Amino acid sequence: MTDKTSTVSNQVMWNRLISVVEEQAQALIRTAFSASVREAGDLSAGVYDTRGQMLTQAVTGTPGHVNAMADAVAHFIRRIGYDNMFEGDVYITNDPWEGTGHLHDITVVTPSFHKGVHVGFLGCTAHIVDIGGRGFGADANSIYEEGLYIPIMKFAERGEVDKTLIRIVRGNVREPDQAVGDFYALATCNEIGHRRLTDMMNEFDLSDLDEIASFILQNSRRATLERIAALPRAKASGSMTIDGYSHPVELKVSLDIQPDRILCDFAGTSGLDRKGINVPLVYTKAYACFALKCAIAPEIPNNAASLAPFVITAPENTIVNAVHPAPVALRHVIGHMIPDAVYAALDQILPDTVPAEGAGTLCNFQLSLRPRTDIAAPAGATRAEVLTFNSGGSGARPASDGLNATAFPSGVMTMPVEATEHTGPVIIWRKELRPDSGGAGKYRGGLGQYMEVGATPNHEFDFSAMFDRVDHPARGRQGGKNGAPMTIARDDGSAMKGKGKQFVAAGRRVMLAMPGGAGYGDPSKRDAALVRRDLARGYISTEVAKTEYGMSDADIASVVDAVNRGEAI
Repeated sequence: MTDKTSTVSNQVMWNRLISVVEEQAQALIRTAFSASVREAGDLSAGVYDTRGQMLTQAVTGTPGHVNAMADAVAHFIRRIGYDNMFEGDVYITNDPWEGTGHLHDITVVTPSFHKGVHVGFLGCTAHIVDIGGRGFGADANSIYEEGLYIPIMKFAERGEVDKTLIRIVRGNVREPDQAVGDFYALATCNEIGHRRLTDMMNEFDLSDLDEIASFILQNSRRATLERIAALPRAKASGSMTIDGYSHPVELKVSLDIQPDRILCDFAGTSGLDRKGINVPLVYTKAYACFALKCAIAPEIPNNAASLAPFVITAPENTIVNAVHPAPVALRHVIGHMIPDAVYAALDQILPDTVPAEGAGTLCNFQLSLRPRTDIAAPAGATRAEVLTFNSGGSGARPASDGLNATAFPSGVMTMPVEATEHTGPVIIWRKELRPDSGGAGKYRGGLGQYMEVGATPNHEFDFSAMFDRVDHPARGRQGGKNGAPMTIARDDGSAMKGKGKQFVAAGRRVMLAMPGGAGYGDPSKRDAALVRRDLARGYISTEVAKTEYGMSDADIASVVDAVNRGEAI
């Protein structure tokens, strides 16, 4: 085989490995019990070599899962030991510091054997709706309150599932069928990946993955280093203030672009919070690496080698390097803000490259529904835990508008109303885009959305809020205006907090206005045709068209008339 043929063959096998993990991820979506996996895609999947180095990841997945899992398999190897690994084994954990950051993420790793020889690992992660404890929310004071902890252990040995583990899980969670079903779905996901990996190895007559692993890692590292070497040698610092729980949180970032790496340090960031919004370093690394890679080398496949040149550090016991036993259930609320903090520094080194700030963190909430307690328990009323994923607007980019109701950086999808209402006695009375929420600019920020949420008759609920941008909306860049802040209240006008579990009586609704992304560039330079289009679509009001973009009364009237006549603009 010539060198050229060998390179082509390795590239073909690399592409096949990516298809293997994508099918692996799709199998999890098809078989998962939790709606957050099926509908929102809150998961990840990957193939690893025998040393635990990530070779490929599925396109379907979140950076917080995928990039954190790049470190996770090495922990499984260390805890289990090669001598204790057998065909038919499946390993499991939800350790926040050796998995993906909080107890609600279940990580499953399966050793792959080919013709009796250990050739690598399949790994996957999914968010499950309930793991016991206080439930998904920020209210705990330590990790011990946040749910059932599963250390790295065997879910199955030589094909035999650990029934004791299953009984312990069933005895500690509110949705036992759902949780245990997801455990099996994760194991099945890896099994599908193993089968496709075996098919590939048979097709290409491979006895191991050593050569293709070397090809992937060497080329990915080389390509990433070339991108870094082409950057200016520079240092910059950035910061941003976000809501936090009971007091604001300051994120501070220092970047140092060196010839063969980028150093990203969070020294100066706020200390630990008493409540569960702290972030294990593995999750901070995941989103800081993602931010840098998106800006510098977005088309290079994600694997251990392409991530390695991004060196992320943070002092212990800062909010972005929380150590045990800090509460970390809502680590995503802070973690999803990390890319915007990194971009505040990177914008000084690479102008016209990074977007304006967006909503950042997902606008998630969880309902703990139960029969109303102010009267005798009505017949037919039920209990349920309903978690729903929603998004504000993303920030405008240097050459295009921000995306409406789209999650950046997580990439998690917004859950359909029908899927949410199917999971329990919840009613979504309203869900629509929020006009004027995107910050004005040459390029407009993405819109947030309105939601009204309640329960079916004879139910009350606890509403676990997981929001930010209430007091600190997304900031514009290069002259762009800020996005609209988050607001939350009951329909009787009583105020609600942006974070924490709060009671909602039977018949009441929660009124949400999710934040918009910020604008990019001077609003006066926005194309007049785009302003007319936004007004026609209802993205902006006549007032904003006039005050922010300088649209004349005559032009506004012509657009309104055209819309009333049904004409396209």
